[in-house]
This record gives sequence, structure tokens and C-alpha cells, in this order.
Amino acid sequence: MSNASKKYLASLVLFGSNGIVASMIDLPSIFIVLARVTLGAALLAGVVLASRRNCANLQAPSHPREALYLLVSGAALGVAWLFLFEAYRYVGVGTASLLFYCGPVIVMVLSPVLFGTRLTAQKLLGFAAVICGAFLVVGGGAGGAIQPMGIFLGAMSAVMYAVMVIFSKKVSFIGGVECSALQLCGSFSAVAVYLVGCAVAGTLAAPSAAELAHLNVGAILCIGLVNTGLGCFMYFSSMGELPVTRVAVCGYLEPLSAVVLSAVLLGEPMSMANVVGACLVLGGALYSELGDQLVDRLRERRHHHLAAA
Repeated sequence: MSNASKKYLASLVLFGSNGIVASMIDLPSIFIVLARVTLGAALLAGVVLASRRNCANLQAPSHPREALYLLVSGAALGVAWLFLFEAYRYVGVGTASLLFYCGPVIVMVLSPVLFGTRLTAQKLLGFAAVICGAFLVVGGGAGGAIQPMGIFLGAMSAVMYAVMVIFSKKVSFIGGVECSALQLCGSFSAVAVYLVGCAVAGTLAAPSAAELAHLNVGAILCIGLVNTGLGCFMYFSSMGELPVTRVAVCGYLEPLSAVVLSAVLLGEPMSMANVVGACLVLGGALYSELGDQLVDRLRERRHHHLAAA
């Protein structure tokens, strides 16, 4: 497994723990998102600016178009989070999450046109298994009345996820901490614009003094610096080095890790549907990556036996 693959998988596990850490923060979800992107962007920007070597080797001034792509990609992620948290209010966490995780489906469908990716039968079969597994893993939280606005918001979060991946894959010269810092700055800008708009419209109240006095500072620092800063660094810096099909397929390990971590750390029960879904996600991801090699080896053995006969 390449270093990029290891970083990508580690970032998905970190993202899967977001719900656990966020449950320790008694604030409206939009302010949690703001804390995430603010602390994460500040950390990565600080790392870039603190090192004289990093400042001397900045690629953004030489590749302004790629820098713009990264800012758009980060803004798309921030908007995706906003759509997702709004969808929670209308259709619940389960249904909203299912809609959000349609984003990799959009990426996979568009990859032959945008990236010239060849979708073999093995990749499609493995991806189908992953999607079914994700529905079983996340679908336990679905239920209640389905409202059209919630469906729209959830679908838009999936679209923005796809935009984030597509623009990230357009970047080849800017990488590492600089890449991740630019994307988180884009996320911060999108969330900040949304908050300013809500404040002007009077639709969002600021946290009270009592809420601020009882904040879990450790949890805020963890979700901002570790889950978002470190997590997004590993996520964004590895994405450009991975095939788009692997990004789409392995992305479903995030909801799987969320369910497993909740069971291990919080003692939440895993249903049989969750277990079957977990097996489908892992098996489908492996088959999508290794299925073509397996089929090629079987064909080689068959030809060898026919030639020997």
C-alpha cells in the first residue's frame, strides 16, 4: 500500500470520529463547523508560514489557476457540510448521510468523461457492493417523514462533494501542507459568508454566555486541530496521488469507521444490517481494487492450462 493510500485511509478514520467528538460540544452544528474550519485553516496556514523553507517553495504564486481550483474545492467542501447539517434538521442524520454519500457515485459516473478513467466490470461490481453496504451501515438512522427540502439539501451536499473531488483532481503542482491550507481557507471562506448572511438576515442566534462558559475546549481543539487540520492535510494531500476510482470507493470507509468507532468507544449496538453492510463495504472496496488483477491471473492460468493440454 502506498503512503498516499495510507494517509487517505487514516484521514477517513479520523473523519469517522467527528460525530463522537462533536457530541461532546454543546453548540449548534453550524458553529461546530465554523470552529473546525477556522482552527484547521489556522493550523495549516501557520505551518506553511512558520517555515522559511515552506515559504520559499510555495507553488501557488507560480500556478494561480491551480490555487483557484483548490480554493473552489475547499469552498465546495464547506458548502457540502452546510447543506448536510441543514439536511439533518429535515430528514434526520441517517437519510441525510445516505444522500451525502451519493457524492462518490457522481464522481464515479463522471470519471470516464472528466478523467478518462476506464470503468471495468470488476470496479463497477465492487462499487455496487460498497454502495449497498453503505446503505446498510448508515441506513439504520433513516426514518421519519421525508420532506422535499431535506432531500434537496442532502442531494446538494452530494453534488458539492463531487465538485470538491473533481476540482482537487485538477491540481498536480501544488501539494502537501500548502494544498491542504488553501482548501481549508476556501472552506472557511464559504462558512464565514454563510454565517454573515444568516446574521444579516437574523436567522441565526449567537451562542449565549452560559453556553460559552461550559464549552468543552478540549473537544473543540481536537475536532479543529486534529480531526480537521491533520485529517484534511492527510485527505487532500493524498487525493491528488490516487486514482479517482479509489477515492470514490474508499470514501465509503468513513461512514463505516463512524459506526465501528461508535460501537467500540460509545458502546452503541451494531445491528446485523450494520455487520453485513460493513462486510460489503470492505469486500467491495477490496474487489474494486484487486478484482482486475484477480481476473487477469485467472485468465493467465486458464490459458496456461489450455496450452499445456
